[in-house]
Amino acid sequence: MQVHRGPSHPALVPFVAGLGYCESDGPAVRERSIPTGCAQLFVNLHADAFAGGAGGAAFLGATSRPSLIDTADQRALAWVVFKPGGAFPFFPAEPGLVVLSDIWGRSGALVRERLLEAGGPAEILDSLESILLEAGGLDRDPALEAAVAALDRGVPVGEVTDRLGCTRKRLIGLFHDRVGLTPKRFARVRRFQRTLRRIPYDRPVDWAELASACGYADQSHLIRDFHDFAGLRPTEYRPRSPGQPNHVPL
Repeated sequence: MQVHRGPSHPALVPFVAGLGYCESDGPAVRERSIPTGCAQLFVNLHADAFAGGAGGAAFLGATSRPSLIDTADQRALAWVVFKPGGAFPFFPAEPGLVVLSDIWGRSGALVRERLLEAGGPAEILDSLESILLEAGGLDRDPALEAAVAALDRGVPVGEVTDRLGCTRKRLIGLFHDRVGLTPKRFARVRRFQRTLRRIPYDRPVDWAELASACGYADQSHLIRDFHDFAGLRPTEYRPRSPGQPNHVPL
């Protein structure tokens, strides 16, 4: 079972891409998780810990490196996926997986208990929204939003700084403090995400054509990004399903 929806409270819409809950009793497998450039919040409602050693509620900051996950952690899992650059009202730009109580203190330690008290999936997601509304100041950053949107469309970093009327150093500082990646690294990750979503699953892939269509200089350029962000060669890429392009079973 899986339930997924967007935020229902208008104040969260600029920051949150989606909330979800899943239950699974299938065999546990290890998967390679491909970075998206977006931060996420995870709460394991099956066990008070994750396979990687983090406590039952954890924050995963934006990253640009692939990681390994254990689907045993998804037997009963609630999550929030933030929009690119959308986690800053709630969390610092922390790299990697961080136990929620290390960021929010006692309120973070109680998040899992609050969700366990919810009556079902819909109530769990409502509780997640309430937790976020309590935690964040929800002040928007127009400069960050404009920069993220432009880079997400493939606008070069230099052009983004010109549009915003700021220096490259200022833009790098903004992304360091609120995204966790440099603008260039963020742009590369998001281009790779656009590329994954254009890979056809019903016919052979023309990798040179795909590279050109997605803004790469050549096929070798795309291969380098596959190595950096997925830890794979393009021909080794076999996602869990077309709808889950960032999960590659090992």
